[in-house]
Amino acid sequence: MKIAIGCDENGYEMKEAIKAHLDELGVEYADLGCGKDEQVLYPEIAHRVAVSIMEGKYDRGILICGTGLGMAITANKIPGIRAATCHDVYSAERARKSNNAQIITFGAQVIGTVLANKLVDVWLASEFAGGRSQPKVDLIDEIDCQYRKR
Repeated sequence: MKIAIGCDENGYEMKEAIKAHLDELGVEYADLGCGKDEQVLYPEIAHRVAVSIMEGKYDRGILICGTGLGMAITANKIPGIRAATCHDVYSAERARKSNNAQIITFGAQVIGTVLANKLVDVWLASEFAGGRSQPKVDLIDEIDCQYRKR
C-alpha cells in the first residue's frame, strides 16, 4: 500500500509525527507538502493528494490542517474521492469499512499526535466491508458521476 500525505502549516508537526509512525510500520508514503515554515492554502495540498489517488499513483491519503474539515471538503471535490474527517477510533474504522474512504483527514488543533497515530493504525488495518454498505457507496458514486464535468 502506498500513502500520499500532506498538510498545511497548521498540520506540519502532526504530519511529521505520522511520517515517523509510518516509517516504524514500514508503510510506503510520499510527502506531497507542505514543508517546514512553508505557508500554503490547504486546498492546494488537498487537491494534490486527492488527484494523485484518483490517478492511481497512491492507494490512500492522509491530510492534516487545523480542523481537518477544509481538507476533506476540498478532497471530496475530486471525482471518485471519498475523504472523511476522523477524530475517534470508531469513525476511522467506519470511514473505511462502511464508506470506503481513501483519504482520512485530521485536525491538528483538535487531536494530538498519539491519537492521530492510533487512528492511522485503525484506518490502515480496515478494509471496505461491502455488504449493507455497498449500495450506499454505489449511490455515492452514482451521484458523483452525475455531476462530473463532461
